[in-house]
Amino acid sequence: MVKIWDKGSSIDKKIEQFTVGDDFIIDQELVQYDCEASIAHAKMLKKIGILSASEEKNLIKELQKISQEHKQGKFIISIEDEDCHSAIENRLIKSLGDTGSKIHTGRSRNDQVLVALRLYYKSSLSEISSITNQCIEHLQMFGDKNNFDFPGYTHMQKAMPSNIKIWSNAFADSLVDDLKNLKNAQHIIDQNPLGSGAGYPIPLKIDRELTTSELGFNKIQSNPIYCQISRGKFEALIVDSLSQIMLTLNRLSSDLILFSMPHFGYFMLPEKFCTGSSIMPQKKNPDVLELIRANYHTVNGYGAQVKSLSANLISGYNRDLQLAKKPVISSLNIAKTSLDMMTYIITNLTASKENCLNDLTEDLFATDEVYNLVKEGIPFRDAYRTIAKKLSRK
Repeated sequence: MVKIWDKGSSIDKKIEQFTVGDDFIIDQELVQYDCEASIAHAKMLKKIGILSASEEKNLIKELQKISQEHKQGKFIISIEDEDCHSAIENRLIKSLGDTGSKIHTGRSRNDQVLVALRLYYKSSLSEISSITNQCIEHLQMFGDKNNFDFPGYTHMQKAMPSNIKIWSNAFADSLVDDLKNLKNAQHIIDQNPLGSGAGYPIPLKIDRELTTSELGFNKIQSNPIYCQISRGKFEALIVDSLSQIMLTLNRLSSDLILFSMPHFGYFMLPEKFCTGSSIMPQKKNPDVLELIRANYHTVNGYGAQVKSLSANLISGYNRDLQLAKKPVISSLNIAKTSLDMMTYIITNLTASKENCLNDLTEDLFATDEVYNLVKEGIPFRDAYRTIAKKLSRK
């Protein structure tokens, strides 16, 4: 297989395996988006006179065919291809000859990679935004359905009476704020890098407005060097926004694990949602919640990895950034599955009104007693000490 950068000489196999890594596997996620970008690029090349109408038509038809084969699991990228970009161009040249060789006119693999990633990020973040809204809706519905009191805790000790609706809406409100972070990331990355080449102006009068419109970007990312140095920066922004969502799910998971324990019994997971023990027949383990909780730490770790990779690099593209692809794609997939799973759990979760109300013990109302004395004209601190002394005698 010929690589995009091939000049006729061969590369050492050991070097090839190391530099390619698992990029040829990861890039299966990007095939559809590289095809979309290449179709827009072909339309632009036709407009500026590089391609004839028939060449444009044949390229678009073949790219659509590749995209369809990919969806069917039939388009395979080999380690010799190196990545999806070489694999797609090799296919175009094999199928269309010289016409296929023209597709790379006016672009570098650098901006080709950038635009495919941006399209993938935009699609994934839009999906995550939709799933987050579903999770918010189900949390609010759960609160409406279970609008009764239960104990509130501070320092893992009973504090004051709370309410299931207030509790569930707290996590819904947290996700609403998390969505603002996500939308900010979506807005910032919504810039078209295609046409920026390797970070320096291409000596060809290309039409970046056309590709920006065709691909649905909000604007052109006009500075070619910034196109390159924004890689890593934009990825860190994405993972940070996902980390906030995962933090909310982490804390929600912790509450559900604790309050579904038999000692509390405020919430019940369906038995089919729990795993068992190989030795203890009574066990019903909330593994699904433990894994969602742990996923926050995984995504948070990926964020540190991405930020570290992009630090200390000089301007322009550096191969270090290839290693940012996997943690970002993994973070996006983890966020999708975790949100989907939490929504599924909340949909099937039940709350025990009996257990919640029975656990509203007298000590939970100590603050209410203080304020009853305050309403009678007793200074707050005196009232506080009076009730504290009363409770200490019990």
